[in-house]
Order: sequence, then structure tokens, then C-alpha cells
Amino acid sequence: MTGEPWTRLLGSATPVIGAPMAGGASTPALVRAVTAAGGFGFLPAGYRSAEAVAADLAGLEATGTPFGVNLFVPGPPGIDETTFRAYARRIAAEGEPYGLDLAGAPLTHDDDHWSDKIDLLVRHPVPVVSFTFGLPDAAALAALRRAGTRTLVTVTSVAEALAARDLGVDGLIAQGTEAGGHSGVHDPHQPASPASTRPLVRDVVAAAGLPVLAAGGVAGPGDVRDLIAAGATGVVVGTLLLRTDESGANRTHRDALADPARTTTVITRAFTGRPARGLRNTFIDRHEPAAPLGYPELHHLTRDMRAAAAAAGHPDRVHLWAGTGYRHARTGSAAAVVEGLTAAL
Repeated sequence: MTGEPWTRLLGSATPVIGAPMAGGASTPALVRAVTAAGGFGFLPAGYRSAEAVAADLAGLEATGTPFGVNLFVPGPPGIDETTFRAYARRIAAEGEPYGLDLAGAPLTHDDDHWSDKIDLLVRHPVPVVSFTFGLPDAAALAALRRAGTRTLVTVTSVAEALAARDLGVDGLIAQGTEAGGHSGVHDPHQPASPASTRPLVRDVVAAAGLPVLAAGGVAGPGDVRDLIAAGATGVVVGTLLLRTDESGANRTHRDALADPARTTTVITRAFTGRPARGLRNTFIDRHEPAAPLGYPELHHLTRDMRAAAAAAGHPDRVHLWAGTGYRHARTGSAAAVVEGLTAAL
């Protein structure tokens, strides 16, 4: 495959990549729309069964849409019973309006159907698989590569980038601190100093010698141009797609992104036990100081509360994931977002 570096890596006409926003925001319709506009869309497999992912794969493949799939790398249990129970009791009142007993919720750890999804993607290969939250095991990586799939790992530091390179991946996603949603840091207990996207891209490109996609803080075409100039092969866009016609983001989330009273984003672990950037709200203000690390256990603890609050239009109990460029998220088609971001290239 020849041409621009993003064409050689992803087969796309432009360097814009639709982020795999798990939890419902990145729908198959959004993946199709980004790709149809010349970008490259990623389907999120996080929080979903292998059967549900398989249905989306079949639907996209039937349309002839090239796309990638993102997987969450499972980690060990993240929290002990005593710490979990103390936090569950602390936030118990937040669930009461929805009839939820958060104080008595079970401590739940899972691997997000890891083996089933690897098996699925080996049987039904896609062009690219990306990994978030750590490094995949060598056997899974080898099986995907034998199937003809290119592999990418999200990194937040040069050290993580070098570890991924040494494992034998085909490329990296350098996620800066401005990115919305979960940080892809490999060990939240020992994070590197926060790094802005542009210098992180520059340093990772220089150190690792692999294609690097840039993720975090994209607000307009100038950011795409600057990140490409810093050495990025492509630029991942998430928050700017959240209010588009094809997005699956719920109405409460969409409205909050446009609410002038929402003036800042913060990094929080209060909702899921893993650092993530979102719009500041009162749940974060009340509970962030006491929130422990503990993913996915805290994710399971607050999941039903967040879903009920979103359905009820209560943004202060919802994880309003957003990057620092959220003010530039507009309604309309995803194609218009992709075309606008690439107009100056």
C-alpha cells in the first residue's frame, strides 16, 4: 500500500481516525460515516459481549466498510473488599433516587470477555485491532498478526511506548492528557507525569520508531495540522463526534457538552476507579477526594446509577466524558466534522 503514511497504515484517504468511544457513543453508524468521509473508524468492543461485537462486525462487513476494533486489556483485581465497601457506603445516597442499593452492591471483577473477543477477531479478522489499558499477552498478539491484523497499543509515556514496541506491535496511539474519557495509562498506580499530546507524540515518534496516532485535545483543523507536523501518522478524534447525528451518546451527555454552565473538564476516578477526563459535576466534587483506584470494580458499582441518571436527565450523576476541546463539538453529520478537520491539510 502506497501513498500518505495514514493510507499505508490504515488504508484511509485522510489522517482523521474516529475514536472507539465505549459505552454506546461510537456506533456502527458513526464508524461508517467517518470512513465514508475518508477517515478511519474504530468499533469499541469494551463493555460488550463477543456476541454483540460479532453482530456489529457482520453489519459493517456487509456494507464493505473497512474499520478497526478496540479492546480493553484486562488487569488484576483493582481493589480490596474493605476499600470497595467504604466507597460504596460513601456514595449510597447517590443511588437512592433511582431505587438502587449501592451500599450493598457486590464487588465485581471481570476480564471484559477478553478470550472470547480475541477468538472472535482471529476467526473474523479486521484490518486493525487497538488495545487500551495495557499490553496484550504475546499469544493474543501473535494470533491476531497471523490472521493478518495490524496491531496498535495506546500509550501515555515513552516508557509504555518502548514496552509496546518491544512486544512487536505495528504502531502506537499516543494519548495526551487533554484526551476525553479513560486514560490508557498501563498502571494507574504508577502513572508517568501527565504529558500534553503534541510533545508526547514528538517524544514517542523519536523513541519508538513506529507509526504513531495522536489522541487528545483536538479542537479544529489547526490541531490536526500541528500534530501531523509533530510526527503523527494520524489524529484520533472523539469528543468532536459526540454531538453528531451518528453518535450514540445519550441526550444528557450531548446537552451537557453545549451547556454554558459547564466550564471545565477534570480528570476523575470517582465514577469508574480509573482516571478519566470529563466535564466537572457535583458527583466529582463530592466524591473525588475519597475515590479509590479500582477498575473495573467501581465501574460496575456506579454503572446502573449512571444509566438511570442519564435516562432521567440528571447530568450531575453521569460520567460526562469530554476532552479539553469539547466547546468545539457541534451538531450535524460526522462527515462534516471529518471534512472540516482535513480542510487545511
